[in-house]
Amino acid sequence: MTAVATSTLPPIAGYLPTTLIDWPGRLAAVVFLPQCNLRCRYCHAGSLLGELAETVPLPALLAHLESRRGWLDGVVICGGEPTLWPTLPALCDVFRREGLAVKLDTNGTRPEQLAELIESRLVAAVSMDFKAPLDARYHLACGDGAPLEAIGRSIDLLMTSGIEYEFRTTVCPLLVGPAEIHAMGRRIRGARRWILQRFEPAFALDPSLRQVLPYDSSTMETLAEIGRQYVARCQVRGQPEKRLSSHEQAYLGKNPQH
Repeated sequence: MTAVATSTLPPIAGYLPTTLIDWPGRLAAVVFLPQCNLRCRYCHAGSLLGELAETVPLPALLAHLESRRGWLDGVVICGGEPTLWPTLPALCDVFRREGLAVKLDTNGTRPEQLAELIESRLVAAVSMDFKAPLDARYHLACGDGAPLEAIGRSIDLLMTSGIEYEFRTTVCPLLVGPAEIHAMGRRIRGARRWILQRFEPAFALDPSLRQVLPYDSSTMETLAEIGRQYVARCQVRGQPEKRLSSHEQAYLGKNPQH
């Protein structure tokens, strides 16, 4: 890759050499891109929202990935919000040409860009944040700028795309409880996978949330049980996946793309 081509690609804010949890079933590296168009109150990646003091040089990153050829299965691109960068498709193609599959983590606010990546087969999987019911509660969690109609289109796109995908919800007690999980479950009824993540207060973007106690493991599992009424698989991140019920097994048997 030429220096000119490299200079047109998104800046890389951070790099995690290995993850076993960000792409279930694969050993992957994680690449962080800066900037985001939402301001989620519980966000713990505030350092990615402003100007970067320094970036990770892409050639050095590619050299490290090359040294791990045969071990890594893919690269997860997250943020921030990666789809804000017009040259994201080119970055995906760089990794794909290195023989690495790409998974995208996105907030779903830019369905046109998401559709382009899927249709061009530049991403093999997508994890989309689904933060709250698509009403005023979404704005309470993420700010008034959250484009609800666009987020809804991204949900529908993923569920009909045939690509590997999952929805992901950070469960902050002040923002998401049983009523919200029911409402969200109805919106993504029939989805492949829904991951519930425990809220971590320590570095929340909104200082008023830093004293909020997260749900305990029992409550998180109760919320996951509600989710399982609507989707094929709903699990708490970091906890063993519940054995599939006969209903869930039947669902997957009738919908093998899931």
